Amino acid sequence: MIKTTAFAAAAFAAVCLAAGCGGSSTGPSSGGGGNTGGGGTTNTTTITLTSSGASPRDITVSVGSRVTFINNDSQPHDMDSNPHPDHTDCPPLNVGFIAAGAQGVTQNLNTARTCGYHDHNQPSNTNFQGVIRIQ
Repeated sequence: MIKTTAFAAAAFAAVCLAAGCGGSSTGPSSGGGGNTGGGGTTNTTTITLTSSGASPRDITVSVGSRVTFINNDSQPHDMDSNPHPDHTDCPPLNVGFIAAGAQGVTQNLNTARTCGYHDHNQPSNTNFQGVIRIQ
């Protein structure tokens, strides 16, 4: 029974990985995709959330990349694309709820464009707002 359960869990994880499942996660995850910097912005695929806000708040990534939001704050965050409350500008960016100490990964960002993001629970807090440029 334990071997069957472990096999089923491993099979599910493999299918989810192959399908590009997004959403929040409590385990480590790779950022994925090749990234390029541009226009004086950083070439990272990781945004860290702390009590001070999101850092960096403005990044540039390659088409097809993913962005990982790492929540190092003691409070949960709910990271989504603009506009609030619809989150319709960049749906692949909608990570949603990220518990304290956890991380959330976007879906593949496959369309070249500029996407704003914010914390759904703190939509007017500019410390948790930013821009992801997909080039």
